[in-house]
Amino acid sequence: MCPACTATTRPAPALAVPAGLDALSVPFAYEGVVRELVARAKYRNRQAALGWLAHEMTRALGPDAAAIDVVTWAPTTARRKRQRGFDQAELLATCIASELRLPVRARLRRVAGRAQTGENRAARAEGPQFVPVRRRDQVEHHPVAQRPESVLVVDDVITTGATMSRAARELRNGGAHRVLGVAAARKP
Repeated sequence: MCPACTATTRPAPALAVPAGLDALSVPFAYEGVVRELVARAKYRNRQAALGWLAHEMTRALGPDAAAIDVVTWAPTTARRKRQRGFDQAELLATCIASELRLPVRARLRRVAGRAQTGENRAARAEGPQFVPVRRRDQVEHHPVAQRPESVLVVDDVITTGATMSRAARELRNGGAHRVLGVAAARKP
């Protein structure tokens, strides 16, 4: 990002922490150059700005970053991932995990359903459905004693907070004791 473009960014509007999350960090409002960068990454596979977005998301975490054990993401549907060839939240999670020097793991699977893009706030309030992905140290008949995890869940844009709330609930069902959220931008 050039300094002139960076100067046009605005901080994210205030949002109560969605149910189930211990904290939520969002550096930007979803408008202007940030909206364009996110849209390019999400819909046109233009990944040049993902590193910059991930860096700003990591900075927004502040001291909460020190308590994270693993990074995951709020996944898109398998169908969307096949259509696009990637999952933008997974790409952001990978960049953030690299910056934090933490493992990135798939901890959620999204259940097929309607796309949220273009839906009004009322329709989005339900949020997508997720199921927890079994951890490698969870064996069907011989579960290994696990230490509780502090999980960072990554998404690209927060609108109502429903996606993060649903993700947090399923991460806790999967064994997380603490769930933090981070997104690149918040819709005003």
